[in-house]
Amino acid sequence: MSTYIDSRLSLFLVIILISGILVFTLLFYALKKFGKSPRTILPVNFATRIRIPLALFLLALILRIVLVREEITAYINQDILSHASTLLFITSITWAIILVIKAFKRNILTKYDMSVSDNVHARKIYTQFSVLERVIIFVIVLFAVSIALMSFENIRAIGVSILTSAGIAGIIIGFAAQKALGTLMAGIQIAFTQPIRIDDVVVVEGEWGRIEEIYLTYVVVKIWDKRRLVLPTTYFIEKPFQNWTRNSSDILGTVFIYTDYSVPFDALRHELTRILESTDLWDGEVNVLQVTDTKNEVVETRALMSAKDSPTSWDLRVLVREKLVVFIQNNYPHSLPRTRVEMHEITDSKDPENTSTSPEPSDLLRK
Repeated sequence: MSTYIDSRLSLFLVIILISGILVFTLLFYALKKFGKSPRTILPVNFATRIRIPLALFLLALILRIVLVREEITAYINQDILSHASTLLFITSITWAIILVIKAFKRNILTKYDMSVSDNVHARKIYTQFSVLERVIIFVIVLFAVSIALMSFENIRAIGVSILTSAGIAGIIIGFAAQKALGTLMAGIQIAFTQPIRIDDVVVVEGEWGRIEEIYLTYVVVKIWDKRRLVLPTTYFIEKPFQNWTRNSSDILGTVFIYTDYSVPFDALRHELTRILESTDLWDGEVNVLQVTDTKNEVVETRALMSAKDSPTSWDLRVLVREKLVVFIQNNYPHSLPRTRVEMHEITDSKDPENTSTSPEPSDLLRK
């Protein structure tokens, strides 16, 4: 009789296992074929990514079916199987939800092109979805872990006793975590108010760079020389900083030239126009040359030009500065900055016959 029961149980387990494999194969094939359709929101490799959570879900389902047979409890503890299936259900469902959220985000972001010059709206959407995705995933994982822990009676009892008897400890922990919670809330605030966006050009801590990543608690700024500056999210809420692409990506560039008073400004204006019209770096909007300051030795001249974005503006400024200096060197070398020394003949007014031309040393040099 025992042998008969064992054979029936073995046959039952084999049938359940084969059925699970067949169901997994069919679902995997259906998702793979469904993902190849361009009309679906699922990415092409969605079936490959979800195969593990799908397998865990079917395994949890098999364990639940196995628990129906009373013969199993003679070999394996029923509580162990029950808790194992519960944990597998929670893990697989949580994993699947996270994958669906990532697939939804990717499908939305494909409609916005970050490579165009005026990508302010695209960067806004990228920033919102990136930060909100991390917030939602954090909440889902926290909720899943809580459900998993509450499924164990012993752990739930311990947790309740800790919460009821350690009120003071909870207050202390709350004060200790105040800064961490403030940083977390700053990340959520950045997602909605958006003082910065992904790919924004900013100047922080005296460094020029682009916003590379925005996380819940910190922001990564890619410096122009490929270094990374990591700052807490609270930095962009509490401290002032420069955002060069807040409303648009176009920007004005300035070049300062210091010359002698004899420099011809009209010639410089014509040369600036020629330089700008000869390069694709200029967007054709702003072309101004003005005298912005006069000093004892030199004249300060500012060339103002526009470009489609800050990296292009930097290259344009470097080009204009170099070409203007070469133009002055080749055509007006006498207008380069110089220091003048004048010598005057000083006579003694008391002795008309004294015509000595030897002045005092202090009167020889005058700028």
